[in-house]
Amino acid sequence: MKTFIKVTEIWIPDKERTQLEFGSGLYGALTGFKSASEQQHFAYNEGLPGKAWAQGCPVVLTEFEHSYFKRTVAAKQAGLTCGIAIPIFSGDFLLAVVMFLCGDDEEHAGAIEVWGNANTTESLGVMEGYYGTLHHFETLSRQINLAKGQGIPGQVWQSGMPVLIEDIGQPEQFVRGLDARQAGITTCLGIPVSGNTEQTFIMTFLSAKATPIAKRIQIWIPDAQGKQLICQQGYSKNNNDLAQLFETIPVNKGDGALGRVWLTGMPVISGCHASDYNPELDNLSAMLAIPVIDNGRLKAIVSFLF
Repeated sequence: MKTFIKVTEIWIPDKERTQLEFGSGLYGALTGFKSASEQQHFAYNEGLPGKAWAQGCPVVLTEFEHSYFKRTVAAKQAGLTCGIAIPIFSGDFLLAVVMFLCGDDEEHAGAIEVWGNANTTESLGVMEGYYGTLHHFETLSRQINLAKGQGIPGQVWQSGMPVLIEDIGQPEQFVRGLDARQAGITTCLGIPVSGNTEQTFIMTFLSAKATPIAKRIQIWIPDAQGKQLICQQGYSKNNNDLAQLFETIPVNKGDGALGRVWLTGMPVISGCHASDYNPELDNLSAMLAIPVIDNGRLKAIVSFLF
């Protein structure tokens, strides 16, 4: 199964907390780009990770040529054309930057959007986005404004929690439902991003069944007592009983990849150890787990299984 996202990286502050260094990454067969990335460092406001740090909000770069992107030659060789950097803050202090890298081709239908309330506190609009070959859907999306509670970005804004809709073809569930269906988009994941500005930022990941965002997506939340993580929702194109059984098992703080995210507030890329996930469940080999932090407290973890 091809996934919409081709490369995932985590960049973390170095010991002096003045530069970002390579933390971990998922590259698949793109070993050349991996080698070009592992020795990189980014100062504040340098490169795509440094830009997200400095701006304090998600950044989308849809053209690498003649830009501030530092790995343009290696990215071109790997067929990568777009990068999305999501900073993870706790208050004013950066914990990490999560990077997604994608490539334009007709076989990969999907979009990644940054919604924000830049011009008004009453509604959200698309501030930045990557739509690949979905040009008509992009034009429509950039013209829309959503109030709190309206559409998936508005639902995330209202609740402050991740929202995952498995079938967005119905207009009552998704404002752009009919256009999404025509574009082949079926699934939408919305995630709140806590930057270090006063603005609201919502990330939305939209994908088609043939090229999903990831092989499986899960939303984990602390239980009512704040003692364990429980899986609120799990979705993949190919659901199976074993994967669903895994999602009934609560996770203790500090245990496995998900427990480490809860303990530290840091995003994690894991190779699916026995304590994290059983790769036999769905032919999965790795996981990215991103914390949703609000006012210094973890509200949820979103995991992407590849």
